[in-house]
Amino acid sequence: MRRLPRLAAGFLVPIGLLLFWQWLVGQGVYTRAQLPAPADVWRAAEQLNAAGELWGNVSISLQRVAQGFLAGALIAIAVGLLVGLSRWADWLLAPTIQAVRAIPSLAWVPLLILWMGIDERPKITLVAIGVFFPVYTNLVGAIRRIDRHLIEVGIAYGLHGVTLARGILLPAALPSLFTGLRMGLAQGWLFLVAAELIASSKGLGFLLIDSQNTGRADIIVMSIILLAVLGKLTDTLLALLERRLLRWSERP
Repeated sequence: MRRLPRLAAGFLVPIGLLLFWQWLVGQGVYTRAQLPAPADVWRAAEQLNAAGELWGNVSISLQRVAQGFLAGALIAIAVGLLVGLSRWADWLLAPTIQAVRAIPSLAWVPLLILWMGIDERPKITLVAIGVFFPVYTNLVGAIRRIDRHLIEVGIAYGLHGVTLARGILLPAALPSLFTGLRMGLAQGWLFLVAAELIASSKGLGFLLIDSQNTGRADIIVMSIILLAVLGKLTDTLLALLERRLLRWSERP
């Protein structure tokens, strides 16, 4: 029964923002060319859907984020475990990773085009880069906070390398890892727009750029709302998986 009030409370701010948005349009604070009314945005979505363009753009963006998220998360987990297991790996890799982390997403675009061309690979790679750093940072931080006695017990029972990571490090770091995965997923959606600057003809990032060039503020706002909704839905799915896998950590 507690979930219903909490779920309802979560809709209060979006509804308030919708009403405020309608008020701004009604008061003429912005022209409809600058800020279209909610009904105008809805009609733009209906027009794109009728033309068969809406779900094609949504699905390709979802596909790019899913592939980039999977690749970035797996690489981050592998590198994070290596850094957590080996002091030498930590000394060698950690400073460089922290430096590369500071590179803005748009700075990668020309380099990835030179390396990979203009097909799907640079787009997925850029999303994977965005996902990598939050997952890696949270996992390494969690491993460093694991009780050393727990690791010593694992070693005493003959666990080393992969078996130690699978049996001790990953289970102990799982709550922080899921935090990193959710942050990485959000970062993946942020990097998606930059990724879809790479010679795209489909995707929500493409819709944003194309509608800016054609002066369609209604499609710009619609694309932003869709990015927010899709980001929230995918985060909710990951949160449900987290809740299922971390039931053992819940207090009675």
